[in-house]
Formats: sequence, structure tokens, C-alpha cells
Amino acid sequence: MRKRNRQKFFENIEVIDAGAKGKAVAKAPDGRVIFLLNAVPGDVVDVKTFKKRKAFFEGTATTFHKLSDKRTNPVCEHFGTCGGCKWQHMAYEHQLHYKQKEVENNLKRIGGLELPEVLPIIGSKNEYFYRNKMEFSFSDNRWLSEAEINSEEKIEDRNALGFHIPGMWDKILDIDKCHLQEDPSNAIRLRIKEFASGNDLSFFNVRQHSGLLRTLMIRTASTGELMVLIQFYENDKPKRELLLNHLKNSFPEITSLLYVINQKANDTLYDQEIRCFSGRDHIMEEMEGLRFKITAKSFYQTNSTQAYELYKIARDFAGLKGTETVYDLYTGTGTIAQFIAKKAKKVIGIEAVPEAIESAKENARLNKIENTSFFTGDMKTVLNPSFIAENGEPDVVITDPPRDGMHKTVVELLLNVCPEKIVYVSCNSATQARDLALMKERYRVAKVQPVDMFPQTHHVENVVLLEKL
Repeated sequence: MRKRNRQKFFENIEVIDAGAKGKAVAKAPDGRVIFLLNAVPGDVVDVKTFKKRKAFFEGTATTFHKLSDKRTNPVCEHFGTCGGCKWQHMAYEHQLHYKQKEVENNLKRIGGLELPEVLPIIGSKNEYFYRNKMEFSFSDNRWLSEAEINSEEKIEDRNALGFHIPGMWDKILDIDKCHLQEDPSNAIRLRIKEFASGNDLSFFNVRQHSGLLRTLMIRTASTGELMVLIQFYENDKPKRELLLNHLKNSFPEITSLLYVINQKANDTLYDQEIRCFSGRDHIMEEMEGLRFKITAKSFYQTNSTQAYELYKIARDFAGLKGTETVYDLYTGTGTIAQFIAKKAKKVIGIEAVPEAIESAKENARLNKIENTSFFTGDMKTVLNPSFIAENGEPDVVITDPPRDGMHKTVVELLLNVCPEKIVYVSCNSATQARDLALMKERYRVAKVQPVDMFPQTHHVENVVLLEKL
């Protein structure tokens, strides 16, 4: 039996909003929501759907009858194919408007929270070239455009160094210029690709698990220091050193030139041995006189300038007077803990990743901070009554969990301990709202401050101050 064609076509549909995950929102004639991948609020479009559910459609705008005044011209030639910057076609002031709206809607609708007036979102000084860390993948089977596929010409060069096509794990988009990381990021990536192609250094084949070159990571710091890490699949020392020596000589400004030989099924680095080919095994970041050692495995906010704004807000919301015991949950490499330490009596940081805690301890020694203590382990296991009895009850808790939010046992413990203030930093206001809803019987939302860390995307950070009732 043939499957019924589920595609539908709608004409002259006005796009009315921007929704979750960066999708535009419209309404079908029957009242159902349509989520669109390629439109901006204010556009009037014809729509072809590709997915139908009980309450909504997903589709693509095929004809534009009217272009929104919220539009702007994307700066990147890869926009629309690369999935990294979905909002480049929307002017930045409107991006900020919809990010703020999403935060408020999530806190009210998901959390059912009574909110004070939400503070205006803090936009990023740099709308482009703001990331301090980028990761690229090598492929010997690059993604082909529709024009290339339809062409009768035989395409000899299929090598790529770039990003995964959204939804296609085995296809890499070859990137000419990325607008997310400042120079010399593009120059380094292009030089590596050119040299590898010209010297018969094979690119990775993800299906066959073969090839020399697997991934590239570039990290920059506000201090001007630069880290480059190449992940190799095959262990071919002459070819590996040929490329690394070329890179070392071509870019003497590289502070830390590293490599990994990884023959696992996946390309994650956290269980791999990082080897230093040239320079140091780390770079240094700086913030308000504090210095932080950043290794290849370190977590550090990827927008350094906005990270400073975010941490200042967290410190301001905490309102420390120097007498408080502060718990910094999900502390990472202890950046927030050390940033607030001079304002507190003592700071206790907890983090699941052992390498991150070692970095936190090392950075505290580097900065001569003596009132911080750092502990490793799963938050829901480590943070228990005996831990609190040993380290002291917190007056203030700062929590910055991953996108999934806090485990319910962590929320329950916070409610039992009931510190005077909780500063909740989140990269996902939906899970933040869920957690805050569990605490609203004992806490009121005193302040809300959205912060844009990632221009040209739908992602937004949010800081909430909870005060005990």
C-alpha cells in the first residue's frame, strides 16, 4: 500500500513569532501552529509542510510575498546550509527581543512563576567573531550542493574541513570563512586543508573509519594566546609531524600546538591522552586580574567578553558582604567561585569532571586564593547532609547546571537547607523554569537578567535571584 502524501501547501501565511530552537512560528488556516525553518516574523509566505502532527506542522517557506522589516542580509555565504547561525537573517535588536520574550514565557508558562519586571537583556558587544573555541571535522566525502549533484561534471575533490550538516552525521560542509571566531582561526583552518590536500594526507571517512585527519579544535584567549589541537585517526608519525611542523612554522603565534591519536568510534576528547607537540599544554585566560589556565579539556564560557558580564551579574545578585559561606554548584573549572571569592568568607565548588576540579585547584593556587575548596563527584551524590555538616551550611548558593537543569534530589536538598539566596545561572530557561517551580513555595523570584552569549542563534543565558520567603 502506498503511503499517503502528508505534504500540505498553504498560501499567504503571515509569520507571527519566533519559537523554540530558532524556528519561526505561523498559523495554518485550521489554527494549527506551523514551525518554519527559513522565515522571520513579519514575512508573508507560501508554505510546504514536511511533517504533520496532531497540534502542529513543520514546513519550509517556498515563496515570499512580503519580506519582514525585521530582516537583514546574512553576512555568511554558508547561511542556510550550515546549521550554526540560524538567525543571521534577523537584525540583532530583534534577536534580542525574541530571546527576552522566550525567557519570560518559559518562566511564566512552564514555571508558573510570579516575576518582577524582567531586566532588559544584555546584548553582546560583538555580534560576530565572539567565540573563543571552535571545533571542525575532516571528511573525504563532503556535502554536495544541489547544483553540484545535478551537474554532469565529475567532482574529484571531495575533501572537507568544516561542520556537520544538520541531521546528517556523515556529511561535512566545507567552510570557506566562518564568522564566529576571530583571526587567525580561518587562516589556520584553510592552511591545514590546503597543505593536507597537497601532501596526500587522507581525510577521515566516518563510515569506514579510516583516514589520517579526524578533527580540529582552535581556542583563542582574551590574552592573545592561541591553542590548536588536531585529532588524528591513523597513527602515522611521518605524516603527522609533516603537518604539525608546517603549522608550527606557518603560525609562530600558536602558544599551544597539541595532537591526539583517537581510534575510538567517537571523537570525544575527554578520555584521550592529549600530547603537546610544541609550546605549552595550555593557554591563559584573564578576567578582572584573575588568570585561568585553559587546557584542551577545560570548560570555559565560549564568549569571553559576555562571560565577564554574566559573572558580574551573578556576583551582584549574590550581594556578598564578606561573611558568607557560598556553594558554587556545577563549578566547572571554578571560574565563578574564584571570581566571587574575595567577596565571601569561603566558597565550596562541586563538579562532576575530575580534570575540571584539578584545573580549579590549580587556578586557585595560581591566583593565590585561599578561601576556596573544590570537590569532585556527581552533584546528587556529593551534595548531601553529611557534606553540608562537614563544610558548613551555605548562606548563598550559586548554581550553573548543564542544559538538563538540576536533578530533583539536588533541588530537594536545597529546599531542606534553605539558604538565604540562590543565584541560578542557566543556558536553558525551560529547565530553569521547571526547577524554579519546585522551589516557589519557599522562594520568591527577586531578579531576572537574560544575557545573550550567542548572537545569530536562538540560545540565551538567564540569571535568576531567588530570595527566601
